[in-house]
Amino acid sequence: MEDSVFTKIIKGEIPCTKIYEDQYTFAFLDHNPKVPGHTLVIPKKQVAYVWELSDQDYQALMASVKKVANRIKDVLQPKWVGMQVEGVAVPHAHVHVFPFNSPEEYHRLPVPGQYLPEEKLAELGKKLAF
Repeated sequence: MEDSVFTKIIKGEIPCTKIYEDQYTFAFLDHNPKVPGHTLVIPKKQVAYVWELSDQDYQALMASVKKVANRIKDVLQPKWVGMQVEGVAVPHAHVHVFPFNSPEEYHRLPVPGQYLPEEKLAELGKKLAF
């Protein structure tokens, strides 16, 4: 299987704003977020769908999602922290974790090509990094 863009990020071939990493998972800020603080949590093992993960990798992914969600809640203090499981845009299982303060923000879609400036990503990355 060809490496996904996420596998290339894990390997350091593509830059990212990493906020968390452990033996099984990797989390980084989405550069095209629905809201600032939108984070992608991915398994280090590349599989297309989250349901294809082994039980151990799935449990590790969800434990990391919880850590990242709590970090977002503590640091950014939104009303809620949302989660969406997806595997459509990139064939590498991933979970979107993001702060939101209204149902509209939860359902908002990122605007294609509308990226956060590098300075803003770096600032958020420093705040959210473990």
